[in-house]
Amino acid sequence: MKRFMALCALLTFLVIPNLVLAKAGLPDFTDLAEQAGKAVVNISTTKNVAGGGNMQMKEFFKNAPKNSPFRDFFDQFERYFNQQEATPRKLSSLGSGFIISSDGYIVTNNHVVAEADEIKVKLLSRDKPYDAKVIGRDQETDLALLKIEAGGNLPVLAFGNSDATRVGEWVLAIGNPFGLGHTVTAGIISGKGRHIGAGPFDSFLQTDASINPGNSGGPLIDMDGKVVGINTAIVPNGQGIGFATPSSQADKIIQQLKSGKKIKRGWLGITMQELDENTAKGVGLKEPKGVLVAQVIPGDPADKGGMKTGDVIVKAAGQNVDNPGELLQRIASMRPGDKVQLTVWRQNHNVDLIITLGERKANFVAEQEQRGVKPNAPAMELGLGLRPVEGGEEAQSLGLSKPQGLLVMEIKPGSVAAQVDIQPGDVIIEANRRPVNTVEQLRAVISGSKQGGMVMLLLKRQGRNVFRAITLDKK
Repeated sequence: MKRFMALCALLTFLVIPNLVLAKAGLPDFTDLAEQAGKAVVNISTTKNVAGGGNMQMKEFFKNAPKNSPFRDFFDQFERYFNQQEATPRKLSSLGSGFIISSDGYIVTNNHVVAEADEIKVKLLSRDKPYDAKVIGRDQETDLALLKIEAGGNLPVLAFGNSDATRVGEWVLAIGNPFGLGHTVTAGIISGKGRHIGAGPFDSFLQTDASINPGNSGGPLIDMDGKVVGINTAIVPNGQGIGFATPSSQADKIIQQLKSGKKIKRGWLGITMQELDENTAKGVGLKEPKGVLVAQVIPGDPADKGGMKTGDVIVKAAGQNVDNPGELLQRIASMRPGDKVQLTVWRQNHNVDLIITLGERKANFVAEQEQRGVKPNAPAMELGLGLRPVEGGEEAQSLGLSKPQGLLVMEIKPGSVAAQVDIQPGDVIIEANRRPVNTVEQLRAVISGSKQGGMVMLLLKRQGRNVFRAITLDKK
């Protein structure tokens, strides 16, 4: 009987953990890794550059005393380093990619192949590397499409629907980290819609599947074997934090590149600002949802369609928009010439506008360089030191088309102006939609506002418009 009881206890010890694991639904990745890995490739690039030499040593030889007893020694080594400077060198780098069609089209990151003079692709099942040709690249989404001639009938991976993925889902990353070919790591989707400042359209999937240098361009794969992301970025020195371009975004771009089309994106012609609670109250909204139009560029589509500085875009094509990134992606997904209906909040009511989109230029920059500001200012309410803008030269240096507004010369620490990020060098153009070119005009607007109410300021900052809402002190 004792032996029977001991045997039962042993069986319980061995079986229960397996039942717990099975009940927990922990996945087995072996078949998925084997099948998906066949379509993942290693990419190596070579770039020819002029020789560099050791700059510190060259500087040392250059500055060595002319009367030094070692002058001949210095001269010989200086000649050697000059020869090194003239000698061309080759820089190599590694990355990953995956095959999307059996005839050899491969997706990777643009930064993996940018400026490469030679691109080699290594397949899992073949020893010989293949020369790759760049079919197309999109710098703004960091995507590239390559082509190899490998005889056809290649294994492929298909794009999945990243929009349908949920935080907590299992994913695999396969790639070439640190040159260690076909490395498989597993994790989950840790977050969606991550903005990391990588570009105008960054809205990444975040994953804790281990991603390292060399994984760039490789696939992030769901449990159905579909690509839901292209591994793109990491946090330096971070652990368990990697980012992938969503497949729903990438698929559209890759299809355009494959068909030989130029990537064209819709363009409104505005600069945008996110709403905070104070700014929302300042324009009469109950909650900070929508996109504040900081500037309408003259002659561009929004200007032609009747949009005004200070409008708040709350809907695009009938769908709510909560922030600038969401609006930017939605407009950029449309083509130049498309018409879009935008609903804007203007002076406490909605206005519908129909705008024909233009074409976005990849490197549009609204900022202009700010130059010289003279420190001379009277003190006044709100903790601001102000004076009128003086002359056309100063106006131009501040990004203004003509002398106008009040130049912020100083800000009292702890004042309401300091709390809403008004900065020295800003120019106040309007207050509550009224032009202010003198301190007296601004004071008049403040005096006409209720205590505890809001004053909405339109600022010009380094050539771009910025709104700030100030709450008046209650008395």
